[in-house]
Amino acid sequence: MELNIFNTGTKFTEAKELVKEVYLMDERPWVVGFSGGKDSTAVVQLVFQALQELDASQLHKKVYVISSDTQVETPLIIDKITRTLGRIQKKALELGLPFETQKVRPKVDQTFWSSIIGKGYPTPRQKFRWCTDRLKIEPANRFILDKVDQFGEVIMLLGVRDSESATRAAVMQSHTIEGKKLMRHSTLRNAFVFAPIRTFDVDDVWEFLLQYESPWGDDNNELLELYQSSNSECPLIVDKEVKESAGSCGNSRFGCWTCTVVSEDKALSGFINNGIDWLRPLYDFRSFLVQIREDHSKRQKQRMNGEVYLLPYNDEPEEEQVIIAKADIKQYLDSNNINLATVEDLNILVEDEDGSLKRFGVGPFTLKAREEILRQLLRTQKQIRELHDPNVELITVEELKAIRKYWHDDLQWEDRLPLVVEEETGETYNWDHNDRPVFKEDQLTDLETLCQEEGANLSVLKQLISVEKDYSGVKVRRGLFQAFDKTLKQDFLHL
Repeated sequence: MELNIFNTGTKFTEAKELVKEVYLMDERPWVVGFSGGKDSTAVVQLVFQALQELDASQLHKKVYVISSDTQVETPLIIDKITRTLGRIQKKALELGLPFETQKVRPKVDQTFWSSIIGKGYPTPRQKFRWCTDRLKIEPANRFILDKVDQFGEVIMLLGVRDSESATRAAVMQSHTIEGKKLMRHSTLRNAFVFAPIRTFDVDDVWEFLLQYESPWGDDNNELLELYQSSNSECPLIVDKEVKESAGSCGNSRFGCWTCTVVSEDKALSGFINNGIDWLRPLYDFRSFLVQIREDHSKRQKQRMNGEVYLLPYNDEPEEEQVIIAKADIKQYLDSNNINLATVEDLNILVEDEDGSLKRFGVGPFTLKAREEILRQLLRTQKQIRELHDPNVELITVEELKAIRKYWHDDLQWEDRLPLVVEEETGETYNWDHNDRPVFKEDQLTDLETLCQEEGANLSVLKQLISVEKDYSGVKVRRGLFQAFDKTLKQDFLHL
């Protein structure tokens, strides 16, 4: 006989009845965040079970189950999530339940690879976790806002619990409306949050999952096995305040395989230790991403906007290091033809007005480093295809095209990306025609020589040519001189 814990008078019964009550109280559609972890699985099961017990005439509004596909999820986990979403959808159709499942993804020009290899973003770290916003929060919020536009308001269901941490509980309490069952969303107007398992502790979650069979046929014992060598899950995050309390997902089986926020990648190492050896190239590549981020020779010595900043230097100067006065920086760079966007080893220390020594801060990856990362990624993809699945795609053609555009925008006019892809994979694609100014190598050499002879900055000249190209053929060229002015006011020109 099947054990139905909802007949035992426990908090599961109360949670299920609460779900029914909130579902029936208005016409606002629900959006359920599903990560494949224990908490979000419990929420979807709870909602599924509650709606099964309602009369068909009461099933008056949609329940959207969305899962975030960052496109760098651990392969085994994203495959599991994809299968589960399909099973939920199939079972809901069989039972006539108003569920609709969907994966949300970042825009192609904002993916992990487009950001790192294309724009040169340094790989994420604890104090610069740009990945969560771009890969998780923004895609989920786009979906929610689309439903807000369509329905006026939506209710977001999340598997968050007060007992997860004091910080998480405080964030949830700050958005709780006294006497109400819903919380305010911290950033999205007309979006509210419902946390049906808010009062559960971790034992409650596992008791529910292991005693009550998955309505769509998953085996929750397999889910438990995933947790046996992992101490956290990676929730679908739609709130920037919740993001800060959630921490990184690098210690979780449900995180991104590329996570460089944590010191050790337990997500992949756990699978590898359990005998899934074909994941080892991903583990090695992730280590490479950490190493190249810390290699200052691979980073520009200015920020993306051309801003230069100096950091304290607390060590003893080395013999090969040159010490110059802060007021002499520009003259030294010009006289030595140093381009802060491309120079690798900048053995310069700057003496500040107070006599203290400073070093140049670093910015995005250089174009040369971005090409190195791309080559290594394509080689890793080739290894995974040989070891496991010939159809594995670590980076998409659409991302490669976005990266190509970013490289053009960063003044790599040689258009090297198609050549890099062909050299590493042997494949050629139907690359879109790009009408940005592309110079042949001998023309670039001539331009560089001319700049040296005339004392002009090659990087700035290329930027000015690109600005002019952007406005060519436009009848009203409003903004052209402002764009010129912005280019000419970059920090490194006025040091």
